Amino acid sequence: QVQLVESGGGLVQAGGSLRLSCVASGIVFSINTMGWYRQAPGKQRELVANVSSGGSTNYLDSTKGRFTISRDNAKNTVYLQMNSLKPEDTAVYYCNAKVMTIGYYTYLEVWGQGTLVTVSS
Repeated sequence: QVQLVESGGGLVQAGGSLRLSCVASGIVFSINTMGWYRQAPGKQRELVANVSSGGSTNYLDSTKGRFTISRDNAKNTVYLQMNSLKPEDTAVYYCNAKVMTIGYYTYLEVWGQGTLVTVSS
């Protein structure tokens, strides 16, 4: 019913920038929190950043000052601008959203398929 479709991953040199996008498609009544997680090989998935429907944001400490999360509620889209990328930022990045959709009376947690970000040194 609801899908999150990510784009924008790829290969970049250290110090470079990438912008990830994630759009929620399907029957969407409203979206609560939207965010980005990442998982590096052999590591647990971790929250990178999220943004509430009101615009409040949270960031992983290691990304503060380098990454910026934003959302366009009219387009059901969340963005992650990543600057000054480091090799340790290499991971699969997953979009996450809590979505109110048809057939549910609470927010449903939805995940994207993931997009690979590789930062070379």
